[in-house]
Amino acid sequence: MGKDLAVGNFSREDRARYRQKVHRCLDVLALMLDEVTFDVENRLTGLEIEINLMDGDGEPAMRNAAILTDLADPTLKTELGKFNLEFNARPRAISDDGFGDYERDLLETLGRVDDRAGKWDSTIVLIGSLPTLKPYHLVLDNLSANERYHALNNEMAGARGEQFTVDIHGVERLQTTNDSIASEAACTSVQFHMQVPPERFAAHWNASQAFAGAQVAIGANSPYVHGRRLWDETRIALFEQATDTRPDELKAQGVRPRVWFGERWITSVFDLFEENVRYFPPLLPMLDDEDPVAVLHAGDVPRLAELCLHNGTVYRWNRPVYDIMNGRPHLRVENRVLPSGPTVVDMLANAAFYFGVARQLAEEERPVWTQLSFATARENFQCGARRGIEAVLQWPRIGEVPVTELVQRLLLPRAYAGLDRFGVDPAHRDRLLGIIDERCRTGRNGAVWQTEAVWAAEHRRGLDRDAAVRDMLLRYSKLQNTNEPVHTWPVD
Repeated sequence: MGKDLAVGNFSREDRARYRQKVHRCLDVLALMLDEVTFDVENRLTGLEIEINLMDGDGEPAMRNAAILTDLADPTLKTELGKFNLEFNARPRAISDDGFGDYERDLLETLGRVDDRAGKWDSTIVLIGSLPTLKPYHLVLDNLSANERYHALNNEMAGARGEQFTVDIHGVERLQTTNDSIASEAACTSVQFHMQVPPERFAAHWNASQAFAGAQVAIGANSPYVHGRRLWDETRIALFEQATDTRPDELKAQGVRPRVWFGERWITSVFDLFEENVRYFPPLLPMLDDEDPVAVLHAGDVPRLAELCLHNGTVYRWNRPVYDIMNGRPHLRVENRVLPSGPTVVDMLANAAFYFGVARQLAEEERPVWTQLSFATARENFQCGARRGIEAVLQWPRIGEVPVTELVQRLLLPRAYAGLDRFGVDPAHRDRLLGIIDERCRTGRNGAVWQTEAVWAAEHRRGLDRDAAVRDMLLRYSKLQNTNEPVHTWPVD
């Protein structure tokens, strides 16, 4: 969710000054894109993994503060709910042994977190939505003790002016309301960061949007919320609805939601930042002391703090990121499409698929987004989230195609080519992309395993739904620790 920040009550003057400062930052970014040398030599990547905590009975464990205090590790932070953590892996290149380095790092860190969680009668779970969560867990008292989250809740609830409503139609239906944004804590993801040159940013963002439907379909891992079987990746619908600040009247007027796929292909990263400023009112009008114009004129690199903070409160599924490392500015695509889990190797397979396909599509002579309408890409995304690995998508020059066929025929070859452009060790490339291929061949991803395991517990062993979901989650937790890909997991 972001950094720990000191916040308070915001006055009208705060909001007016912040709005002016955001526009000033946007103007400076425009100048920088024309005049400043961004870091283009490094093609670093990053991973953020959101983690759930559960107790021995499969219930959410509200113990993140105690565990983080014990760990005292700056790469681990709170997330929105007290039963959430976030791990920010060290950025690195994926060339050569980069994926092997990631795997060793993730296994070591997550093992250490799980060991420390055990001292607080908890264990970690990598899953898109903890299926044993109930509405009484998702309340204001269970937000993490971070002033930013409470300020964000106050601002979003105030903008909404009424309760947040969730109404998801899937295999079953879920209807619930909440007077806070706490339901968002039920959505846990893995986020991939890809550093790109400014002049190639639009191509990489467009590419990421174009195949997001296939990406979420193959990686779906959130079929149950509050014990109801909904979408294969219910996290998408839940996140969109649980944070929707628009009352019905503003929806009817066409006001954009803050959780947003977007509405057009872009020609520059500036398009996205400018849209954010034009369409979305500030939620956290917190001013920084920096004068970005003076900093730029002095030959230094401005932080553009207000613009970056505002950008962090617009939840695009593929989000632009401006940042500074070692005194040099750079740009990243932050891919927020996928759920956490099921295992470290599954997440790395998803990462390899994303990085490879996005780069290859971005560098092709005839880009796919010149042949695919943005509306179709958005429909593919919704279909992939709803139907998962059984989705049928639309693709240029093919028409309707099962997502498994699309991935095996067209996207996996591009993933191989893209990873070769990154210089990935062929052994890592083949192992990780082989997992994606096997998911397609077997028709089994995390969402399929979860639904099969719950069905078996209900229909073969006679458990009621709550008991079946809890039984599935406890087995999931044990199998997760094997680091074997989910398509190999036994159901019974």
